[in-house]
Amino acid sequence: MIRTRGLTRDFRVGKEVVQAVRGVDIDVAEGELVALLGPNGAGKSTTLRMLTTLLEPTSGTAVVAGHDVRAEPARVRRGIGFVGQGHGAGDDQRAGEELYTQGLLYGLDRRTARRRAAELIDLLELGGAADRESTKLSGGQRRRLDIAMGLIHEPRLLFLDEPSTGLDPHSRANLWEHITRLRERLGTTVVLTTHYLDEADDMAERVLVIDHGRLIADGTADELKGRVSGDLVTFTVPDADHANTGAAVAGRTASAGEPEVVTAPGRDPEVRLRVERGDAVLPELLRALDAAGVPLRTVRVQRPTLDDVFLTLTGRSLREDEA
Repeated sequence: MIRTRGLTRDFRVGKEVVQAVRGVDIDVAEGELVALLGPNGAGKSTTLRMLTTLLEPTSGTAVVAGHDVRAEPARVRRGIGFVGQGHGAGDDQRAGEELYTQGLLYGLDRRTARRRAAELIDLLELGGAADRESTKLSGGQRRRLDIAMGLIHEPRLLFLDEPSTGLDPHSRANLWEHITRLRERLGTTVVLTTHYLDEADDMAERVLVIDHGRLIADGTADELKGRVSGDLVTFTVPDADHANTGAAVAGRTASAGEPEVVTAPGRDPEVRLRVERGDAVLPELLRALDAAGVPLRTVRVQRPTLDDVFLTLTGRSLREDEA
């Protein structure tokens, strides 16, 4: 569905040329759900705009939905749906009429446009909203209407740019339930950008990470998290002496990197270590700490996150960078 080779985009800022995207190679198969992650300014939005024909590449090639984005932009647009960050419906338009009009704009005949609008209203549970103006819809309803507008012409490929930004947790979960149902029913290929790492972790079959205009990681969430050196085991103790003892015991017990002692004013000292299979290591570690007389306040095991992946690959946190 998507194949790019050496895709670049430069911008001129005064006398300086800024390379926003630097030779990106992407392959997305039919039916996949792929998340594109990266901090602001990393190049993900520029890449998305090139793939959707909104921005012409400086160099390289991109074939989307079977057509070249440079040579056949109109054919690309007919084969894709695009849901941007802003709401696409007109403020004074009723939801059902907006969908019908969108179908006509894509070249559907009147009967087909009516049928598709009715199908999507039913599929995305917008029945109670069809006769209401878009400004009177809830945030979740407006996002579902945006998605319906992107699907009215039955595209094989759907781009979702920050689809759940600004929604409350319940509306986010509801939106993803609908997207999952759409994929099961229509087999639609989905490419999304998101600031919510849990969405990419839970929903995407593959994750692409872009930083400084380059693709630095490509794989399933589990594959990428496997690049991080193990689970993080953390335990707290009453004082610095016990922290040092606990770190020494942990270093002898767990096959891992050097344990780290972290202290902060007003907080219990903390010992951190990375281990393979933290759930398997923990029982032996707890027995060893107890035998050494180390009193524990808290213990926890954390699996690596996509933010840990980004931190390992780039040396900085994606969450901090976004903030």
